[in-house]
Amino acid sequence: MNRIPFSEVQAALAGVLRKLGFAADRADTCARLFAETTRDGVYTHGINRFARFVVTIRNGSVNPLAEPGVTARLGALERWDGHRGPGNLAALAAMERAIVLGREHGVGCVALGNTNHWMRGGTYGWQAAEAGVIGICWTNTMPNLPPWGGAERVIGNNPLIIAVPRASGPVVLDMAMSQFSYGALESYRKRGEMLPVDGGFDASGNLTRDPGAIEESWRPLPAGYWKGSGLAVVLDMIAAMMTLGKATCQISSDPVLETGISQMFLALNPEAFGPAPEADKIADAVVASLDNCPPTKPGGKVRYPGEQTLQIREENARLGLPVEPAVWAEILAM
Repeated sequence: MNRIPFSEVQAALAGVLRKLGFAADRADTCARLFAETTRDGVYTHGINRFARFVVTIRNGSVNPLAEPGVTARLGALERWDGHRGPGNLAALAAMERAIVLGREHGVGCVALGNTNHWMRGGTYGWQAAEAGVIGICWTNTMPNLPPWGGAERVIGNNPLIIAVPRASGPVVLDMAMSQFSYGALESYRKRGEMLPVDGGFDASGNLTRDPGAIEESWRPLPAGYWKGSGLAVVLDMIAAMMTLGKATCQISSDPVLETGISQMFLALNPEAFGPAPEADKIADAVVASLDNCPPTKPGGKVRYPGEQTLQIREENARLGLPVEPAVWAEILAM
């Protein structure tokens, strides 16, 4: 594994994007988002996913020139059209607008339709929390998850992000509706490890901990069985209804043709009624209760969502981003 400075990675990715038609500033921002995702340890959606992103630009699924824009507004609520531009840039802009609306109204909401894959969903949770607001966002996806009791993938794993600001470190939940995201399955497979618990079904319909078998069958387990399945359905419905965009059942099941998806971005301002020092104390108390919980294994630790991200971020920023040699060579060849 190579260790490459953040600035060098960002510059290389931005150079590729400029050749694909991105304006210089948008290329830099898009490249930064990919690099930050790898820096924070979400390797499957960072640099490792860049080549697939390039494919979607070249096949026309992503329009590098398109920018999102508002189509309707009512107070704290706005509806946007992503015009099938780069998904991470559209999502960044939508959450930024939700934050502005949240500061103005106490709550802000942007419904973004006709957009593309946002890469790491947690990016926009961190964006909100670091701006001092509670961020909630989710996206629908191509059909890649069987509903509870179903044998075929007709719902999406529809990632949900909930982020809470906190002075000593935001609490950021970034979860898919499957017990293990496809990115997690890929990571386990590449490490040659089995899953710690059953994560889906093999081609014969048997529960398995083999990540490769689940990838081949396209039958991961919904998180919480019927609960995750039901949550995936209603998240999809809300996003599509609020954007008047596509639902999962209307999106291509081909990963490089997954386009026109629907997303929601909400920002809640804890200080909408004035300074609220008690809010941070409440967050700290919740984290302290986790710190004081005895671990199940000697030497273990109960972590709050996002805690490990801060540790990985510091290490990768200091040592350089870990990049597989083959992935880096492919990027340089672009």
